[in-house]
Amino acid sequence: MSGAYRCAVHAEVRGDSMPGTAFPHARVVLVHQPGPWGPRGLLESRCDPDVARRIDVAAANAGMRLQAIRRPGKLDVGRPADGYLVGIADTCPDAASVTWWRADDLAEMAAELEHGWPRRPPAAVDSAPVFLVCTHGRHDACCALRGRPVAQALHHARPGRVWETTHLGGDRFAANLLVLPTGDLYGRVPSLAAAELADRVEAGEVVPELMRGRIGLPPIAQAALVFAHDQLAMVDRTALRVMSVERVAAELGRATLATPHGTVVVTVAIETSPAVRLTCRGPEDARARVYRGIGITESGEHSVATTYGDIVT
Repeated sequence: MSGAYRCAVHAEVRGDSMPGTAFPHARVVLVHQPGPWGPRGLLESRCDPDVARRIDVAAANAGMRLQAIRRPGKLDVGRPADGYLVGIADTCPDAASVTWWRADDLAEMAAELEHGWPRRPPAAVDSAPVFLVCTHGRHDACCALRGRPVAQALHHARPGRVWETTHLGGDRFAANLLVLPTGDLYGRVPSLAAAELADRVEAGEVVPELMRGRIGLPPIAQAALVFAHDQLAMVDRTALRVMSVERVAAELGRATLATPHGTVVVTVAIETSPAVRLTCRGPEDARARVYRGIGITESGEHSVATTYGDIVT
């Protein structure tokens, strides 16, 4: 451990910005796969490689992201006695839910997913928060070192509602936590604050200071939401709704948001980070796109001049 590069520590010291970094998929396929995962998750697990590949392709063809999941701790290692759980999480506001099915054989589920949607009756349709914590250490060590304590803390606070999961993106923001079916993605979650975060989520709130974004939205919209929730002190997750997004210049974007008091326009600066190592095993000169909210105006008003670096709006 001594001398090992830890991307999450360095990113936190640098103050790497998190908003706008949630992945673009609005729907997620969840496949219960106990035991260890290789760097490619389900594709390098105890699942039959051909079955895993078929599920991965089917998810991609349907525009969905594939996440392998397992219960927290070291007990979830063998084949489940009551079959594998497979879920599809839809984060669209009008249909936000996780639909679960049970399958004795994942090959059968792969065949059904290849036709777009499982044919068997669902075991459950769940709209209550489900917490997915990235603990994918074979992908990046920081995900396991920081993710596992968070998964354990959440498991004690919300038993049965928590899963460890494979790569969620943004290793340097570990511990990363995805809340389904809302699609809110959080980073740098401390294990000591995990139970409080769960309380706030279940109360219908967001936690802007830890929020990376909302999956399925463009990065400009994600950054605008996080900025507006924070600056307007509106933590009710339904208080703000994205109406439109536009790229107005190479280094500038705008998102129009509906609020309970009218429409606002959030201006977002778009930058490229300095060349640094972004992951534990990555190259030394990687760069990332950075999105930062820099101003809010009421719709129809002239933008109030706000200086941000070399950008003036």
